[in-house]
Formats: sequence, structure tokens, C-alpha cells
Amino acid sequence: MSTPPRSLPPPARLGSREGWFEALRPIAYLNHAAVAPHAGPVRAAVTACMDTYGAEGIGGLGATLGRRQALRGRLAALIGAAPDELAFVPNTTTGAITVAQSIAWKPGDRVVLFRGEFPANTTPWQLVAKQHGLDVVWVDLAHFEAGDDAGLAALEAELARGVRLVAVSAVQFRSGLRMPLEAIAQRCRARGAELFVDAIQGLGATPLHVDMGFDYLASGGHKWLLATEGAGLLYVRRERMAELTPHLAGWLGHEHAVDFLTRGPGHLDYDAPLRTDAEVFEPGTLNLLGYEALGVGIVPAEQLGVSAIHVHVNAYLDALEAELVALGFRSLRAAEASRRSTLLSAHPPLGVDPVRLQAALGARSVICAIPDGVLRFSPHFHNHADEVPKVAAAVREALAAVG
Repeated sequence: MSTPPRSLPPPARLGSREGWFEALRPIAYLNHAAVAPHAGPVRAAVTACMDTYGAEGIGGLGATLGRRQALRGRLAALIGAAPDELAFVPNTTTGAITVAQSIAWKPGDRVVLFRGEFPANTTPWQLVAKQHGLDVVWVDLAHFEAGDDAGLAALEAELARGVRLVAVSAVQFRSGLRMPLEAIAQRCRARGAELFVDAIQGLGATPLHVDMGFDYLASGGHKWLLATEGAGLLYVRRERMAELTPHLAGWLGHEHAVDFLTRGPGHLDYDAPLRTDAEVFEPGTLNLLGYEALGVGIVPAEQLGVSAIHVHVNAYLDALEAELVALGFRSLRAAEASRRSTLLSAHPPLGVDPVRLQAALGARSVICAIPDGVLRFSPHFHNHADEVPKVAAAVREALAAVG
């Protein structure tokens, strides 16, 4: 039985759930910074893959591998990279661990981390620092929240003392601050430091390209790329590959790794050299269904353009921010448009418990998050400005309900 061609997903339209999120129940799903709901076309692609495997078993593998290899090129295009600079990894954390464990560290190398970051981009570096006797240097995000100039000055003070690597998030998970990545990259390059970027809170909704000067980038696909959990990517700049030692490589990291399964006897070679491109970091079987989901989840970013999604979401957040401020919230959103992502975080009015407030909003069909005690709202392309008055009404009711 031949594998039927995969049907194309419907076109995505700004401000519309049609064809994508028609099954979504909340009046306002504002939590893409946590986990994206599974869109109709994503669910259809996963189901179709399972149906094929149910009918054909391994007979469905060829088409699946073809789609996944095409996806490598599509993801590379999304971030301005070459396909051979991309590896598939389950999540951001795995990408950070892979790079951290592959660098040829020297005792005393200094690694700059940012106090206030999500731990996915701190724990792997803290662990490798203990393993190799590295010095971890913390720069407080409060400097960047005060302004790019203040933040860059604090970073430059550490770079001037000598730094091996800087690890930073493109967008800060708590405040939604969009970091000045190009300026950070320029300063790292001038001082001979490498730059690792945790891209998960930006990729797919906030413009982000590796030609800003990144050495490494990692992201999961389950937020702004609309995939399921467990399917992500790692970018390694080609020039850095020769400097890395892939301590975490597995059987698929070898050159011609599958020849012994497809070309007959005489091709099982335990001493085959490891690949010299980023695929060496794909040690074994990947998340088949997760990458089927990701292959469809990135379609809105491709069709609409990340810049258009960013503009659309920020218009929504402009209106929502005004409503929240009028109700006594203190917004953490940057005043400058260039420093804004697609997240809006705010402190609730004085004396209001954010945990109870989030629960009260959920009961009123408004889904948001409370990272580190702030309310965070994160819409995507499908959210329409008509939702904002309903969200504001739900907030007023929730505030009354929690006292």
C-alpha cells in the first residue's frame, strides 16, 4: 500500500480561529507562552501518521523521514540558518545540555548567566561549571529591565574581565522583555565570547534570526510554533562545529549510520567517523509524532510571517494592557516597542493573591499563567481584539470574587 499524500493545512488568518482553533473552548486562550493548544491541522497530521503506521507499520517510515528532512530546511529558513546547522532535540533544555557538554572547557572559564531567567537556561550551565571548575557569573536582569543601555553596560563590565560563553533568553519568561540580542552578540564577538540563545519564548511570534550573531540557539516547539511537547531544535553555527566534542553522540551520529539496515551485508562499521554537522547531536530515534506536529505547527509562521504575527499580537496587548492598568494592575511590559515580545505580564492590584486570581479567571474562561507571581497573558495569531472587552470583564469579575 502506498502512503497517501498529506493534505495541506488550511490557511491561517490573523485574528481568526477558523481552520485552526475552532475546537478551542476558552473565550480567550492567552497562554501560548506556556503550552499551545493543539490546533485542528496539527491533530489531523498526527492522526494521519498514526493511521499510516497502523495500516503499514514500518511502511510509513519513508514518507515520515522525508517530511522530517524537509522540516529541517523549513526550520532553518525560519531562523536564517543552513539545514546542516540544525539538529532535532526534544526541548530547549536538551539543546542547552548538548552544547554545555560538548564545549572543550578549561578550568576557570567564565560563563555569564542572567538572574531571573527560566532555569532551562541556567541549570545546564551550572552543572557543567561544577564538572569542569568553571566560574559562573550572574548579571541581574533588573539592569536590562531598567533599559538596554544599563543592561549592556553591566554585561560589558563582565565581558571585559574575560568570558567564555554568555547564555541568554531571547524573551524573558516572567516580564516578556525582548532582549537586545544583536547588541549582546556584537559585544560577545568583540570580546571573544560565545553566545547561546534560549529562543523558546520568541521563536514563531517574535522576529529572531541567527545572523544577529548567535553561536548556538535552542528551542522547543510547543509554544509559539504550535507543536506538541517533545519536539524542538538546536542550531550550531557551522564554524563552531569543529570546536565541539559530541560527548552525547549515539548510533545515528555516525556517517552512513543506517547503511547496514538498508544496503545489505558488510556495512556494519563500529568505527565509522562521527558526522561533522549538527545532526551528530541526534543520538537515536526521534519523536515521530512530535515532528509531524511541528511540521504543521510552523505553517502560520511561514504563511503569515513572524513580523506580522508580532505586530498583530502587540496590537491586542496594547488594548489589554490599557484595560488592566485601568483596573489597578502594574504592567511589566517595556515602554519601547523594540523591547516588546508577545507576552504581557502585570502585578495584580495590591493585596490580590495572583494564584486565586488566575483560578478565578480560568473559571471565567480566560486562560493565563502566573510565573513567579505575576499574571502573564500571551495571545497568538488567532486571538482577535474583540476578545479584549470580554477579558476585561472577566478580570473585573475575578477581582470582585477574590476580594
